[in-house]
Amino acid sequence: MAAWRRLGEVIAHNMVFLVPLCLVFGVCAPDAFAVLKPLVTPMFAFVTFQGSLGNNFFNLARTFRRPAPMLVAIAISQVLMPLVGWVLGGLLFSDPNIVAGIVLEYSVPIAVTSTMWIGIYAGDMSLALGTLLISTLISPVTIPTTLRLLVGATVQVDAAGMFFDMLVMIALPALAATALNQATRGRVKATLSPALAPLARIFVILVITTNSTSLHDFMFNLTPELAGVMVFIAAMASSGYLWGFAAAHLMHLEREQAVTLTFCSALRNISAGAVIAQAYFPAATMFPVMTGTLFNQFLAAVFGRVFSRAFSPDANKGNQPARDTEAPGADGAPADGSSPAHRPQGHESAA
Repeated sequence: MAAWRRLGEVIAHNMVFLVPLCLVFGVCAPDAFAVLKPLVTPMFAFVTFQGSLGNNFFNLARTFRRPAPMLVAIAISQVLMPLVGWVLGGLLFSDPNIVAGIVLEYSVPIAVTSTMWIGIYAGDMSLALGTLLISTLISPVTIPTTLRLLVGATVQVDAAGMFFDMLVMIALPALAATALNQATRGRVKATLSPALAPLARIFVILVITTNSTSLHDFMFNLTPELAGVMVFIAAMASSGYLWGFAAAHLMHLEREQAVTLTFCSALRNISAGAVIAQAYFPAATMFPVMTGTLFNQFLAAVFGRVFSRAFSPDANKGNQPARDTEAPGADGAPADGSSPAHRPQGHESAA
């Protein structure tokens, strides 16, 4: 079991290197991974389930008592970013399917791995988990609605089918995992989640590789427009961190909440977008979505370094009272004995 868990840790620590390799294998050997396409949805549902085992409904209550940071994070990630992407994408690119891919890229829920980076920089984990759960649960409605409103006039969108897939891939597994963690007073977070994490990370690698097979024709026939799409996605992904950091500064948030708001505003569940693009859109839509995988974890590391002084746990030491970030169990005690800020990878998936 120790070797199995170490495998998961190795994968998690090296995602910035593994993701480009996944793209290379998927693009260069599409036939080898085509057999896995029917398994993408169940694999992703498993990833969502494992990644949500650290959550509980107390996080929602705590987040709703002071909802402003959560609402701002959701507004930036699921309203502002899709709108900016649609406006700028429509001005810069003539292919409506590419514009649809840009909108889809920034309509998906917040990435589960945002909690990993928030943990590394000792952010507010309760706010992170509550925001992540809300973002995930509303995605079956927000994704089809956003696509219908912004690109529905030019791209055919199967809203009903997409809603069902989002329920199966994200909402239902997240609810089931949250309920299980709540029912066991956090025991599954310390036991089941770490045991499932390596398999979840392997599934993420397979999902990314399988979905990237659709990029074969584009990458071997890269046009100036597609190269421009890659640059555009990198700029958009970077802007999410800047929006989140600026909003946290304007709201005068404590350092812990500023960390959470910054990463939640930027990191996207790209695997979910890739599955939707694969199922409901032309191949051109897949390109901007999968391009995001090149930058997701890499930019998290870059901006973590850029904001390292502001994100240092000592940045406001002595100015703010200490406070717990772990949701308590049903008996009022913490679900386990340690702060999640010092355990960022114990229950994470790499979605």
